[in-house]
Amino acid sequence: MIRRVSRLALVALMFAPLASLAAEYKVDKGHTTVSFKIRHLFTNVAGRFDDFDGVVTFDPAAFADSTVSGTIQVASINTNNEKRDTHLRAPDFFDVEKYPTITFKSTKVTDIDEAKKSAKLHGNLTMHGVEKPIVLDVAYLGTGKDPWGNTRGGFVASTTLNRKDFGITWNETLESGGLLLGEEVEVEINFEGMMGK
Repeated sequence: MIRRVSRLALVALMFAPLASLAAEYKVDKGHTTVSFKIRHLFTNVAGRFDDFDGVVTFDPAAFADSTVSGTIQVASINTNNEKRDTHLRAPDFFDVEKYPTITFKSTKVTDIDEAKKSAKLHGNLTMHGVEKPIVLDVAYLGTGKDPWGNTRGGFVASTTLNRKDFGITWNETLESGGLLLGEEVEVEINFEGMMGK
């Protein structure tokens, strides 16, 4: 019995260091970009959100245990056109007075490819008052110390959303019969975070 207990204790000690490798990385806004693009007529218009927060809990040896949460302040939308941005904040689109934030909370990680350091991150996105499950394609870019001794981690995530799924339906019909705006929005997040900050 004593030998069995000792073996169990030894196994626990062996795996304890692995568990401690999980670290929390808080978003560094100065080195993170939350961007999107959508078709307008015959080309794509790009934009971004400038005010956001997020936390990634991550262990390079245990991708499946990763968790992510984030909040975007919708009023910070920026497409480099003030008139367009004002329209995007209005009830025709995001209606920021009524729905000031976009939030995401992860639920699980699947399709882990350790060689490519990639996976699919599942979670719930709440936008324009609608909550929907989405899947992000995520890649781990690495961790390390910066020149000031801070530990940083880098990730990139992307997905394609249909804005109509979230009740954002405004559009204009063209003389040719087509639509002014596309329904699909390509989203990309380049995340750099600092451990314990």
